[in-house]
Amino acid sequence: MRLAFLGTPDISAACLSDLVQAGHEIAMVYSQPPAPRGRGQDLKPSATHAMALSLGLEVRTPVSMRDPQVIAEFAALKLDAAVVVAFGQILPTAVLDAPKLGSFNLHASLLPRWRGAAPIQRAIMAGDAQSGVQVMRMTEGLDEGPILAGTVLDISPLDTAGSLHDRMMAAGADLLVTTLNDIAAGRAIETPQAAEGATYAKKIRTKEARLNWEKPAVDLDRKIRGLSPFPGAWFEFATEKGPVRVKVLLSRVEDGDGSPGDVLDDALLVATGSGAVRLLKVQREGKGAQDAEVFLRGTTVNPGTRFL
Repeated sequence: MRLAFLGTPDISAACLSDLVQAGHEIAMVYSQPPAPRGRGQDLKPSATHAMALSLGLEVRTPVSMRDPQVIAEFAALKLDAAVVVAFGQILPTAVLDAPKLGSFNLHASLLPRWRGAAPIQRAIMAGDAQSGVQVMRMTEGLDEGPILAGTVLDISPLDTAGSLHDRMMAAGADLLVTTLNDIAAGRAIETPQAAEGATYAKKIRTKEARLNWEKPAVDLDRKIRGLSPFPGAWFEFATEKGPVRVKVLLSRVEDGDGSPGDVLDDALLVATGSGAVRLLKVQREGKGAQDAEVFLRGTTVNPGTRFL
């Protein structure tokens, strides 16, 4: 089919590559404008933008898909379908309806559970046992369209948003290619979403990331894993040179009792409001991520230390 592809992060780039390999004609790639990245904060293209260039595809990076000129240029592509994977903008009806067969989205949840911006993170933070990827027809309502296909993925006790994202990236790319082949052949079946059980995965805010050790261990562990690797749940502790901020990128719940925030042993077991959390991977401010045992070789954290 003749397609437009709209996407921005890594998961989108993988899907774009697979669609090209499957033989679809990509008439145009749309991605978010280049943004400041890295230590130098230089403007760099998104992962999907970079992938498109490597594949010899033309890329557009409009600030808004609601711009009348952008809509007219999109309609002029004479598309069979549009494919959207984590693009980062809400598309107007004029864009969704422009392709002959419509517009289709690969969404990282089991709809109607976790509609919205951060379904992977919210699923882990809520303690969901399963998530998945689904292809849906896009409608005017936010993630409310009928489902064409899906793959269910179990969420393990050590899954982070990063590890679940990577599994979804592989499963989603395969699912998207298969579903588009079904759409092209006229054999795709659309199933309306369930009327009950809709939840909204609101965007992750930086202010959510600080850990409150008064919370139960189960909740803190889910928060740590749901915010890993970005933005990263964090805490502070006092040193002779002043407070140090540390991100926690992986943890697990263990038995333990003490005042919330107190370190209970020499291997980063921390007391909480109920139970304890073992910190397995951390990142000191200005440093790279480290397993706990490596971190402790360079940073002294004795039992009784209070994390803030």
